[in-house]
Amino acid sequence: MKKYNVLVALTLLLSVFFVGCEQEEEQTMVLQEVSDEVLAKLEESGFNVTDQPPIKFEDGYIVEGDIFFTYKDIMSSTKTDGFTVASKQYSTDNLVTTNGSRNITVFVSSRFNAATVAGIDLAIQRYNAENLEITFERVSSSGGADITIVRLNFFLEFFGVLGSAGFPTAGGDPFDEISLNGRLTNLGFDTGGIATIVAHEMGHCVGFRHTDYFDRSISCGGATDNEGNGGVGANLVPGTPAGATLADASWMLACSDGSDRPFNSDDQVALDFLY
Repeated sequence: MKKYNVLVALTLLLSVFFVGCEQEEEQTMVLQEVSDEVLAKLEESGFNVTDQPPIKFEDGYIVEGDIFFTYKDIMSSTKTDGFTVASKQYSTDNLVTTNGSRNITVFVSSRFNAATVAGIDLAIQRYNAENLEITFERVSSSGGADITIVRLNFFLEFFGVLGSAGFPTAGGDPFDEISLNGRLTNLGFDTGGIATIVAHEMGHCVGFRHTDYFDRSISCGGATDNEGNGGVGANLVPGTPAGATLADASWMLACSDGSDRPFNSDDQVALDFLY
């Protein structure tokens, strides 16, 4: 997920001044220390825990800025296999089971403004326009929804997280929750920019890794940073070209500059291959 932030000159953290003068009704979370055990396991799996420390959140941790893992997921992960080859698109070991066709229902919390909801709807439209074996449908009830889009806690919004999600389950279901920043319009995102963030997190839910997972500096700047296998797999999607560049503007690049990134031709190849 991998910090998926607004980046000015491709830096990793948003300025806190974006939100410093805004009121918030939620209680601010207290930063909790991450245990050495969890840090060691994440580092063993290939994640950078030094430059971008994991954040304790609910029953797990947000890693690399927008990937959510439960404690159980982290402790059961296996050592990275050291992938260093550069390729265009990668997927996790677990994918969503379709049996030829699967409709994934999405419930959106009422805590988002109309502009953000419009961006969510556009993200759903973009996937459905690809005529895949998976489709997405926004529903009015959270009961039974496959994915629920909820608002991030103020603490995470304050520290510049734009969104987070996890990966598909071993049973073939999509990850069931996307946490989304509720201040995207205040941060300057238009409908297309919001749709890109949401589509990115939806991509994680159905099994996509970052296009530049092998070197996050491509979209995030800074030193070379390989996310590694992460214990979830980083499998090359056949038919996608070698290398990843910022100019390609894939919707699954690790970091965002705030721009609109609809599916490019290589993204469409990857989507079509997997689904």
